[in-house]
This record gives sequence, structure tokens and C-alpha cells, in this order.
Amino acid sequence: MKLLKYFIDHNEHIDLENTLFSGQSFMWNKMSCSTPYYYRIFDNNFLLISQINDGIIEVQCTSNKLGGLSVADFIKSHLTLDIEIENVFRTGFEERYPDVWALLHRYLSVRVMRQDPFETIITFMCAQGIGMGMIRRQVSMITERYGDELEVMAEPGQLRGYTFPSPSVLATADLNELARCTNNNRIRATNIIRMARSFESGSMAFACVQSGECPLDTLRETLCAHGGIGLKIADCIALFGLGRLDAFPIDTHVRQYLREWFGIESASRSLTERNYRYLQEEARNMLGEEYAGYAGHILFHCWRKEIRKMTTY
Repeated sequence: MKLLKYFIDHNEHIDLENTLFSGQSFMWNKMSCSTPYYYRIFDNNFLLISQINDGIIEVQCTSNKLGGLSVADFIKSHLTLDIEIENVFRTGFEERYPDVWALLHRYLSVRVMRQDPFETIITFMCAQGIGMGMIRRQVSMITERYGDELEVMAEPGQLRGYTFPSPSVLATADLNELARCTNNNRIRATNIIRMARSFESGSMAFACVQSGECPLDTLRETLCAHGGIGLKIADCIALFGLGRLDAFPIDTHVRQYLREWFGIESASRSLTERNYRYLQEEARNMLGEEYAGYAGHILFHCWRKEIRKMTTY
């Protein structure tokens, strides 16, 4: 496989490392060299990206198209470089929360990515109640067992990777074999097989296609009707896999920053469905409706890095 090289100019700030390893994707790998390269496989094609400077991304790909788009257009869409980061936080946020902004300012170059719906659903179904290292391990085992292996010779050296398995492959997976990839969690493996079958039948795939045209509550209910998906996972899927930048996932870290940074007392209470929805409304009132999830993810990453001092993704 031969790599084609592109240089993509853009006007938006982006920090590739903090974007790719901020807990929204578990498929990227890093190759450290004089200029770090990040790589994965999209559409049966190797994709390598590196940051030349704040305004230029180098892209190497084994095709001149990804997802039906030119490589440049795909990258700009995938990394949401079509969204002006100045619009993500509501006007006046900086003045109202100066201490938060002082911490947050260096993370405004974290972008929320537009990702493949099926891949996002399955990877976040692996993300219930475990750390990011374990999530990445499960996803890696699934791709190695059920994906196709590809190799390419790149400037940094020989690279090997695996495609993400298709719905048809996971729909016919043996439960015992898949469970070995999900930390021996047979319930999780069963839910993944059922979700893949829903995609294979067309019902879930159609719901994803229509996801931008329905109310967020309706989309969440559609996702939560499947085993293994609760409110938080549904919102993660909506935000990272379905382009719903208004979806606001809430986990322990989000509850903590809502309480400590913004004084929302209900964030210290147990996360019942009623309280989850209440906290979402409070967050939207504070952050604005359109980009609540985008802003929330930047806050989430900042909290983990600056306050919790966490380094694993």
C-alpha cells in the first residue's frame, strides 16, 4: 500500500494530541519520532496525521478519498475545523467564570470529532464503568479478532493496523469468543451482538441517518432502547458519533466540575435519571444550547488534566 501525502491549511486552532486522546475515540495510535505521527484505519485505508504547526496538518493516506470526500474535506469535517471555536462557549462565559477560563484557555484547541456511528456505538458500549486504558484494550482486541489486518510502510517505519469490524461480522460473532474481548463480560458481548444485528437489519442504521432531524430526547430514547446503553452512553454516542453537538454526557468528572466550578449543588447528589436531566438543563442554560456538548467535552478534558492530573487516555 502506498501513502499519498497532503498538507491541509486551516484557520482554526487544534491540538491533535489532546483532541485524539481526550476520551472521545479509542482507535488512534501514536508513533513518537521527531514529529509525532498519529495513525489509524478509516474505510480500509491507512491514515496518518501530524501537526506541522498551528495552521497546517500533514496527512498521509492510502487513498485520495475518505468517506466519499477528498482527504482534505474529510479531515476538516472529521476534526470539526468548520466550526469556529469562539462560538462554542456562550458570550460572557469568560467574564462570568474568569477562574475557570484561566484554566480552560489552553484547551480551546481540543476539537470534538465527527466519527463513524457504528464504531462509536460499539466502542462506547465497551466504556461502561471502566477506565480509558481498559476501554482501549477491549476495542483493540475486538479489531484484532474481527477486523482485517493492513500494513503500510510509512516514513516513521512499518505500521500495522486493523479495520473496525462491520455490523455483519459482529452480528454473527460467537458469544464466547467476543466475551474474551470484553473482559469476559458476557452481557456486554451479548449487547454488542444484538446492536450489530440491529444495524444489519437496517433499523438502527436508519435511526442514525435520521438522528440530526429528531429531538435529542427522541434520539436518546431510541439508543437507550438497546441493552447496554444508558443515558450517559447515549449522549456520548449522539455527541461523538452522530454530530449532535448539543448532547451533554454526564459522568463522575462532569458532575465534579459542575459542582466545584459552577456551584451546581445537585451535582453532588446521586445521578438518578431525574437528576441527570436536571443537570443537563443547568449545563445548557450556562453553556448555550447549540454547542453544550462541545463545550462540555473541553471542560471535561480540562478537569481531568488540570484538576485530577490524569494522564491516561
